[in-house]
Amino acid sequence: MKPQGKLRKLHPNIWIVTVTSFLTDISSEMIVYLIPLFLSNVLGVRMAFIGLIDGVAETTASLLKVYSGSLSDKLGQRKWLAVLGYGISTIAKPFLYFANSWGWVLGVRFSDRVGKGIRTAPRDALVAASTDKENRGLAFGLHRAGDTAGAFLGIAIAAWIVWLTQKGALQITREAFQMAVLASIIPAVLAVIVLGVGAVDVAGAGKGEEKKRLSFKEVDPRFRNFLLITILFTLGNSSDSFIILRAQERGLNVLQTLFMLMTFTAIYTILFGAAWRAVR
Repeated sequence: MKPQGKLRKLHPNIWIVTVTSFLTDISSEMIVYLIPLFLSNVLGVRMAFIGLIDGVAETTASLLKVYSGSLSDKLGQRKWLAVLGYGISTIAKPFLYFANSWGWVLGVRFSDRVGKGIRTAPRDALVAASTDKENRGLAFGLHRAGDTAGAFLGIAIAAWIVWLTQKGALQITREAFQMAVLASIIPAVLAVIVLGVGAVDVAGAGKGEEKKRLSFKEVDPRFRNFLLITILFTLGNSSDSFIILRAQERGLNVLQTLFMLMTFTAIYTILFGAAWRAVR
């Protein structure tokens, strides 16, 4: 069957989740790359604390995926846990508008990643349960494509906001950052509405399976080792924030830095698409 025919036969949940991720990534990417600039340029936060914020945020998301997946299996619910996760991230974003310290930003980023940790496993389980094994790669590929397209558009909108407010300034201003935060709320809210109204839990998903209590003593030792490695990696990973701040240090203004990130995302998207077509 031709790819177009397969796409038309995908369960509506796949399209709903794809649109949700597309909107969410527009919202997230509008501000996530401006946060390190805001911390450094406006709040005067040291590099070590900027790295700490990113490390704590990503570690939180990685660990919560395990618990949310287990809870999703136990409840036999995918949709509403995913809606809850997206909702928490959406509620957290507006508080960046009032941020006046690195601790405030850490609290918002932590809450946002709590939302991501809660939603990821149930959302992926919903995608998997809404398609057969033959088309599962297509379903996840479509979802990833929407996610990546949203990232590119989000950075582009952030660049447009920066161009309107401060043009070629080397450092970001509080006003430009606050405008980006306000704009990011719109797609975030739309994402929650789309998922809440459009998605449905697939009958039988998560039912009839053996449900085990999540206990680190009972899981495979290899999985425990994987979790420990994940914690160490996410806490010690070289954050994109460092690259952004390094670019600024080397003379790129805010707009040029965002263009650099757009170029990276575009190349990533093209290569991902080529690889996906080759595998398919």
